[in-house]
Amino acid sequence: MSESGTSGSGRGRGPQRGAGQSGGQGGRGRDGSMRNAQGRERNRGPQRGFTENAPSQRTRRADPARLVAFEVLRAVASEDAYANLVLPARIRHHGLDKRDAGFATELSYGALRGQGTYDAILTRCVDRPLDQLDPAILDALRIGVHQLVAMRVPAHAALDQTVGLARAVIGAGPSALINAVLRKVSAHTLEEWLELLLSDETDETRIASIRYAHPEWIVRALRQSLVTHGRPVSEINELLDADNAAPVVNLVALPGLGSLDEALDGGATPGELVEGSALSSGGDLGRLASVREGSTRVQDVGSQLVARAMAAADLGTGTGTGADGAGERWLDLCAGPGGKAALLGALARQQGATLLANEPAPHRAKLVRQALAAVPHEVWHVRTGDGREIGTEMAESFDRVLVDAPCTGLGALRRRPESRWRRTPKDLADLGPLQRELLKSALAAVKPGGVVAYVTCSPHPAETTAVVSDVLRKRDDLELLDAGAALDSVSLTGHLEAGHELTAQLWPHVHRTDAMFLALIHKKA
Repeated sequence: MSESGTSGSGRGRGPQRGAGQSGGQGGRGRDGSMRNAQGRERNRGPQRGFTENAPSQRTRRADPARLVAFEVLRAVASEDAYANLVLPARIRHHGLDKRDAGFATELSYGALRGQGTYDAILTRCVDRPLDQLDPAILDALRIGVHQLVAMRVPAHAALDQTVGLARAVIGAGPSALINAVLRKVSAHTLEEWLELLLSDETDETRIASIRYAHPEWIVRALRQSLVTHGRPVSEINELLDADNAAPVVNLVALPGLGSLDEALDGGATPGELVEGSALSSGGDLGRLASVREGSTRVQDVGSQLVARAMAAADLGTGTGTGADGAGERWLDLCAGPGGKAALLGALARQQGATLLANEPAPHRAKLVRQALAAVPHEVWHVRTGDGREIGTEMAESFDRVLVDAPCTGLGALRRRPESRWRRTPKDLADLGPLQRELLKSALAAVKPGGVVAYVTCSPHPAETTAVVSDVLRKRDDLELLDAGAALDSVSLTGHLEAGHELTAQLWPHVHRTDAMFLALIHKKA
C-alpha cells in the first residue's frame, strides 16, 4: 500500500522495491557469505548502494511518525496496552499532521499484524534466538521490516530512518545490530522471503500461519468456524487475508438524534449495508462536531446490524420488523464501553422503550454513560454490577436483552492487530463458563414472550453455537428465532446470506464487517 509524506522521511509513492538491486560482492567467501579471516560470518547482507554510509554517519534523530509507531509497539508489548487506544494519544502528543498520522497508523498496525511473518524473516537474519533480543530492539526491527517488505518506502529511507530511530531511543550499540539485520532483510521482497520460508513446508496450517501472519491455533480455529457456520473451508485464505486488510472506519448516526451530513461533506461515503451508516475517508474524526457531541459515533457495521436486529425482532412472531416497542424495557447486559448501548438507547427512544445498560467495571460504566450522553436521560439508566446477578435480582423484567458477551475477539483481528498474538487457546476455556452464566442470567431476566440476543465478536464455535446449544439444552420454554432473517430485515441489501441453522455469522471477507455472531432466543409466553 502507498504511504505519502515528506521525502526526508522516505514516504514516497514509488512501487515496492524488487530483488536484483544489490551492489558489488566485495568481502564474500566462496559460499557467498560474509566471512572474515577467522571464518566467522558477519551479521550483514549484501553490499548495497544505500549502505555506503557507516551507521555513525546516518540519521541520529527519531522521525516523529516512526517514533509514534515505536511507542505504540512498546506500549502493547510492555504494558499490555491496546494499539487503537494508544495510537491516537501518541499522534496528538507528537503533533503529527494528517499525512504523517496516516503513515504512523499504517506502520503501527502493519508491524503488529505482520509480527509472526516478520519474526520468521528475522529469525533467518539474526544470529541469536529472537527471545534473547532486548524487546525494544525487536520492536524496532519489526518496524523496519514492515517498511522494507510491505510499504512503498524507499529501502535507503527505511534503513536510514529506522537506524536513526534506534540511535535516538535505544542507543548507538543496538543501532549497529539493527542496521546489519535490516540490510539482510532488504535483500529480498516479501514474496521472495515467503518462498524461502515455505520452500520445505508441507503442513497447510503452518504455511497459512506464516503467509498470513496468524498463530497456527487461530488458523485451525477459523477453519473450524467456517465449517460450523456453513461456509466452505476453502475460504480460509480469503478470511485470513481480510484480517490483514486495514479496516475502513465505520460511522453511525444515532437514529433520530444524529446526522451524517457533516461526515459526508468531509468525504465519507454512505454505507451500503445498514441505514444511517457511513464509511469514513479517514483523518481526525474528532474534528467533526457531531462526533464530539456523540450523536455520530464510530462503530463497525456488524455491531450496528446485530443491535438493530434485536431492537426490530417482532415479539409476536419472532421474526421481521414491525415491533413498536412502546412501554418495553430493554437490557444491555454487558454494555461497556457503550457503543451498542448508545445505538440501542437511540432506538429505544424512537420506539417508546427504556434501556438499562449494565457494566460491572466502574471505569467502563463511566464510558457507557459518556456514550449515552447524546440520548435523552429519561430513556436510559446505567447499572454498575455483575450481569450474572440480574437474572435473580430482576427476574422476568425485560422485553429485550442483549448479551454482548466477553469473548476472544477473533472476529475483530483486523481492528485489534495485537490481539492475535495476545490470545491463547486457554482463553476459550476460561471465557466459556462466563459466557454461559451471562446467557443464563439474560434468559432469567427476560419476560415470557421476550427475546434475548446472544452476540460475540468471534466466530469460534466454542464461543457461539456451543454456548447457545448448551444453555438451550433441556429447555422447552426457549426457541431459536431465525437470526439470518432478522439481520436481512434491518440491512439495506435484504440478503446478507449470513444465516445458518437459525443462527447468523457475519464475516470480514464476505460482508466487510467484523465477524459478529448472533443468536436470537425467544422465551415462549
